[in-house]
Amino acid sequence: MSSRGDTFRLAPGSRGPLGLRGVGSSPPSPSLARSGTGVGGFLRHLDWLLLVVVGALCVLGTLLVWSATEPGLRQAGADPHTYLFKEVLWFGIGAVLMFAVATMDVRTIKSWTPVVYGATLLGLLAVLSPLGSVVQGAKAWINLPGGFQVEPSEFAKLGLVLICGVVLSQLTDSGERPRLREIGMAALCALPLAGLVLAEPALGVGLVLLATLIGMIVLSGLRLRWLAALAVGAAVVVTAAIKLHVLKSYQLTRFTSFLHPSQNLGSTGYNAQQAKIAVGSGGLLGHGLFHGSLIAGNFVPSQQTDFIFTVAGEELGFAGCIAIVALIGVVVWRALRIATRADDQFGMLVAGGIAVWFAFQAFVNVGMTIGIMPITGLPLPFISYGGSAAFADLIAIGILQSVHRKRTGIDAVWTSRPGSRGR
Repeated sequence: MSSRGDTFRLAPGSRGPLGLRGVGSSPPSPSLARSGTGVGGFLRHLDWLLLVVVGALCVLGTLLVWSATEPGLRQAGADPHTYLFKEVLWFGIGAVLMFAVATMDVRTIKSWTPVVYGATLLGLLAVLSPLGSVVQGAKAWINLPGGFQVEPSEFAKLGLVLICGVVLSQLTDSGERPRLREIGMAALCALPLAGLVLAEPALGVGLVLLATLIGMIVLSGLRLRWLAALAVGAAVVVTAAIKLHVLKSYQLTRFTSFLHPSQNLGSTGYNAQQAKIAVGSGGLLGHGLFHGSLIAGNFVPSQQTDFIFTVAGEELGFAGCIAIVALIGVVVWRALRIATRADDQFGMLVAGGIAVWFAFQAFVNVGMTIGIMPITGLPLPFISYGGSAAFADLIAIGILQSVHRKRTGIDAVWTSRPGSRGR
């Protein structure tokens, strides 16, 4: 076990938490040093399968958002391409942000984490101030000039992944498993983010933050007995929140209505019922884009955002839905692969946290459209309409690419030069 600089490295061939294999610290070969510089070297060290899959998801998302909004805009006499142009703009800006982050050294990302965390907290505080605007009962947006809005809670996911990655990687530099004290410090860092998000209220985002935090704690190598204690503590907190009426009655109803949707058709069960009808009506191959009668009639609320999967169900059918789930599954797989190959604890935890974030959010979004999960207002990654969600998702992909590039050795070119610090 050796530690140099601010990174954690296992001895070559050894295994760390969850069986992650240690990576050797031999210097890069001359051929690698020559190929790692310049634009060509940067492009060669990207995870291109991940980029292609994310690009395919963005194209699918843009088409589905366009199909979901075009009939309603046309009937209202507005420009039927409004959402199409906006979605292309969001993904275009997001792609620039993704590549900008991908060019950064992982250590640079780590050093900027306190700034990102602080900016996220300020954004969440601003939402709760007079600057925030209320949409569908949640004060989660800040209005910007030109009719645009920003949703800081989407960036809370990034802030959580980065700050927990920093805390847990610093506390486990010696290679020892984290203790309850270290886990408590990570939870304390997550608490302000979760508290401000729940105050909006954005319960869906709060669930993503909780799942991501637990996932990163597990990845850090927490002993099973502490994991069991953590699960008991979480159950106590949830029970106390219900008993003390921290969650309002309508929020509890939203979480439980999916169990008996037919009993709440006049309120919370309506969305779930219409979503299942739309998904089921598509059959095997669907009716084709712009040919969904239920989508054109706007029977499903928020069909371009939270319920975008219903558009895929009716217009692309079972085959299209499976394709979307498979593509998201590839994104999660590549993130986990990057995590297992990361050569430091920070990279492993951040990549693993992003994998948990995408997997959990996608599962909840798809689950609520087919009636197996409560309706929580979560977008489907890379598919649902929304600039803030697109930016946060693509920045996360940029972070994954940065971790991947360090593993492939491109960053070693600079750190191996005379006078530079070791990796």
